[in-house]
Formats: sequence, C-alpha cells, structure tokens
Amino acid sequence: MASATHRQIDRAIARLALPAFGALVAQPLFLLVDAAIVGTLGTEALAGLGAASTVFGAVVGLCIFLSYAATAAVARLLGAGDRAGALSQGVDGMVLGLGLGVIIGLVTFIWAEPLVRALGTSDEVTPYAVTYLRIIAIAFPAVLGVLAGVGVLRGLQDTRTTLYVTLAQTVVNLVLSLLFVFGLGWGIGGSAAATGIAELLGLLLYGAVILRVAHRARARLHPSGLGIMRSARDGVPLLVRSVALRGVLVLASAVAARLGDPQLAAYHVTVTLFFMLALALDAVAIAGQALIGKSLGEGNVTETRAMTNRMVLWSVWLGVALGVALMALRPWLPGWFSSDPQVIDIMSGALIVLALLQPISGVVFAVDGILIGAGDTVWLAWAQVAVFIIFLPAAWLVLRFNLGVSGLWWALGWFLLVRTVLVVWRVRGSAWAVTGAVR
Repeated sequence: MASATHRQIDRAIARLALPAFGALVAQPLFLLVDAAIVGTLGTEALAGLGAASTVFGAVVGLCIFLSYAATAAVARLLGAGDRAGALSQGVDGMVLGLGLGVIIGLVTFIWAEPLVRALGTSDEVTPYAVTYLRIIAIAFPAVLGVLAGVGVLRGLQDTRTTLYVTLAQTVVNLVLSLLFVFGLGWGIGGSAAATGIAELLGLLLYGAVILRVAHRARARLHPSGLGIMRSARDGVPLLVRSVALRGVLVLASAVAARLGDPQLAAYHVTVTLFFMLALALDAVAIAGQALIGKSLGEGNVTETRAMTNRMVLWSVWLGVALGVALMALRPWLPGWFSSDPQVIDIMSGALIVLALLQPISGVVFAVDGILIGAGDTVWLAWAQVAVFIIFLPAAWLVLRFNLGVSGLWWALGWFLLVRTVLVVWRVRGSAWAVTGAVR
C-alpha cells in the first residue's frame, strides 16, 4: 500500500515538475545566452552585463512573490472546489504584476546609473551596465506580468503550458540576440532588446491562455480592487523574504565587483549557472507549491506529509546528479563564456564549490517550496531575515582577506547551510500544515 502511494505521489510530482523544469530555467537561459553573446564584445562588456543582470535579477527576485502567492492561493481555491474563484484571483494577480512593473520599470530607468555604481563597477564597465539596464527596464511590466501568469497556471496544476511558452521565449531571445548584436551591431543594447521582446511575447501568450480558461469557467474577467489588494496582502511576507534573500545575492555581487573586473565577470557567469541549476532544483519545489496547496485546500494532511517526504528525496538526488554533471563539464564551461585566461581560471575554481553545494540547494529549495505552497510565508520571511544577518560576517571576511570568487562561493554555501537547517526544522513540525481554502 505504501509503495503504491509512493508511486502515485511520484507520478504527480513528475507530471508537474518535468514541464516546470523547462519553464523555470527561462530567465537563466536568457542571461546565459546574453553572457555567451556579450562575452564576445570583451571583458568590460561581460562585467557590465553582470552588474546590470544583478539589478535586473534583484527586481525579478523581489517580485517573485507575484508567482508564488498566485500559485498557493489558486491551488488552495482549486482544492476547495472553487475553480472560478481561483481564476478570478489569478486575473487580479496579473493586473497587480503589470501595475508594479510600470512603477518599478520607470524608477529603474531613471536611477539606472546610481544603481549600477552602487555595486562598485569601474568607469569602463558602468556604461555597458547602464545601457543594458535602461533598455530592459522598459520590459518590466511584461516581466512581472509573466511572473503572475506563471503562478496562476501552476496553481491550476498546469506546468505544460508554461513549458511551451518558455520554449517560444527562448527561441525568440536567441534569434533576436544574434540578429541585434551581430547582424545590426547594436552591442549590449541589442541583447537587452532581444530579452525584452521575448518577455513581451510571454505576457501576451500567458494572458491569452488565462483569459480563455477563465471565460470557460465563467470566472470574473475584470480586475477587482479588493482582489488586487488581497493579492498584494498575500505577497507582503513573500516580498520581505525576497528582499532578505536578494540582499544576500546583491551583497555577494557587490563583494565580487570590489574584488576586480575579472572577478566580477567570472562571478556573473557562475552565479547565472547557480540560478539555472537552482531553478532546475526548484522544479520539484514548484510541484510542491501546487500539490501542497491543493492538498491542504482539500484538508488532506496525511497526503501532504507523504508528498513532503517524497519531494525532499527527489530534490536531494537531483542535486547530486546536477553536481556530478557540473563537475563533468567544468573543463569546458569557462571557455564558453570568456577568452580571458584570468577569468577562465577564476571560474574553474569557483565551479568546484558550486558543484558541491547542489545537494544542499536541493533540500532548501524543496522545503522552501513546500512551505510557500502551505502559505507559511510569515515564518519564511522572518527566517530569511535571520539568514541574511548571519551571512554578513561571511561576506566581510571574503572582502577583508581577499578570498576571491571561490571564497565568496564558500560564504554563499554557509548561507545555504543555515537556511537549510531552519526550513527542515520548521517542516518537521505541524504549525505550517493548515487546511482549508484560506490560510
């Protein structure tokens, strides 16, 4: 009986996690394509992309609550049997994303240079970073609208559509990047324009799908002020969590910038690889958000516990596999992104640390997704603030003793370890497993 239950859970996880894998790696794939193409323009251009991508990634990371909150809320309502209400909530979430995107995009466009210089970039690197950031800021409404749309479909237990949309975005980004950078000679600005157009395509596709499904379910199609406020309220703890989490990553980038331009260029590539691998691991976490939210909405705590155990096991083994794959590719990876011998040497050492961190990342991402799906976001917010504070001395040590990019990755490993201990302690308890349509 237990074996059959495990097989059923594994099939449910695979049904959501495998398509989610493709969708989750969209942003890192965009950035890796940009890095490979912009890297041909020189070390300063690649470092500028690294600085601009740090700010861009911070915005996306801070607003990821749009996706996570939508997944949890929609999944709970779906589990409680209110499909129309779930879709109406999703429409409100997308409108919230578009509005925030307009505001944040305008602020980022105006303050692009101060934001870049705050990272400690050199005079040679700054113009490249500012150019990329100002162009991509125009696409922020589309970026945040896509985040919300992805969350709605995940909550509806549909990750297959997100995979198809992601594939379309990735192809468009690659083709346009090659055309704009090499064909038209637009430089780093062409790379940013290609990514922005790909994000706009994603918004149009997600919007069309969600409106069609909502119409069939006879859900409310027009945005509701109360619904938008509810979406914003649900997202506040996740925003606090994201601020603390992104604070760690931005601080790490600032440390890399102060280590030197080659170090910043190398760190940008390795952290982009980290995001791609982490989001691959997060495919299981996304399945966790959707399945746990639906299961708790149905009031099934026993099934929730069984799913939790299987998801953690999946993530650990996936982390081991990714770490082994990264080590196997390590002799060639650095040369794909730079021809500078110093940058290649720095990347080569840092990739060893990155590979060793993958199993730990698997645990923390899986449990984090489970707790988000359960709506245990207030606790997650406070826990992440604590982890940020604990990371500060480690970042200072790297800069104080010039420990390089490998040392910086060991400091990030400390951050991941502490975060893992906290979330595992939480999920072993019962306070997070609240049942019903609304937490």
